[in-house]
Amino acid sequence: MTSPQTEERIWTAALLVIGDEILSGRTQDRNVSQVALWLNLQGIRLSEVRVVADDLSLIGEAVVQLKARNDYLFTTGGIGPTHDDITVDAIAAALGVPVVIHPRARAVLQDYYESRGGLTEARLRMARVPEGAELIENRMSGAPGIRMGNIFILAGVPNIAAMMLDALSNRLEGGKPVLSRTIGCWVAESEVADLLRETEKAHAGSQIGSYPFFREGKTGANFVVRSTDAVILDACIAAIAAGLEGLGYLPVTDGI
Repeated sequence: MTSPQTEERIWTAALLVIGDEILSGRTQDRNVSQVALWLNLQGIRLSEVRVVADDLSLIGEAVVQLKARNDYLFTTGGIGPTHDDITVDAIAAALGVPVVIHPRARAVLQDYYESRGGLTEARLRMARVPEGAELIENRMSGAPGIRMGNIFILAGVPNIAAMMLDALSNRLEGGKPVLSRTIGCWVAESEVADLLRETEKAHAGSQIGSYPFFREGKTGANFVVRSTDAVILDACIAAIAAGLEGLGYLPVTDGI
C-alpha cells in the first residue's frame, strides 16, 4: 500500500522591529521589505511582523511569542552604543541568560575603532551579547550582529542590516523559494472574484493575490500568483488569462 503524499515543509520566520523612532514616525522602516525579500531567496516565508517600543518587557514578551511559533526570529534595532539600545538585555532576560562581553566582538571593535578615537565604554556596549551567542559578521561598521539559536539580532540601520543578512546567506535551512508572476486587467475585482477563487482551487500549490486600483478614471486590478513550482505558476497564470478573455476582458501580461 502506498503512503499518502506529504506536504512540502514550509519554513517560517517572524520579524520584530524595535524602536521608539519607528512608532513615532520619525524614522520610516525599510527593513521589512529587505528582510522579506532575503528570506524568500533562502526558501523561508516571512509570516508576521511586529513593531515594539524600546521597552524591556514588551521586547521580551514579543520574543517569547514569535520565537515559539516560527522556525526563525529576526530582530532589527536597539543594538547600538547608547543607553536606550536594550535589545540584547531584553532578549537575554527573555531567554533566562546573562549578558556578557563577547571576546571576539570586543577584539573586532577594538581593531575597528583604533584609528577612530578608540574603544570607549559606549562603543564596548556593542560587544554585549546574551551568554552563548554567536556573532554575525558586519563588514561595514565593525559592530557585529548576534545569533542566539534561532534568533538573529540585526542592526536597525538598513544598509548595515543588509550586510548582516548577506553574511547569513545560504546558511539557514529552508525550503524552495517562492516564485511569483503578475497579470493585470482593467476590471473591477468583484467581477472576477469567482474566477480567481476557482482558478486557485484548480491549481493546488498556488496562491492568488488580488490588488485593485483606480487610475485614469478606471478601475483595474493586478493579480499576483505565487508558488514554489514554476510549472504550477505558469499554468495558473495561463488559466487566469484564459478566464479573463472568456469573460470578455483583456489580460495584461506582467500587470498594469
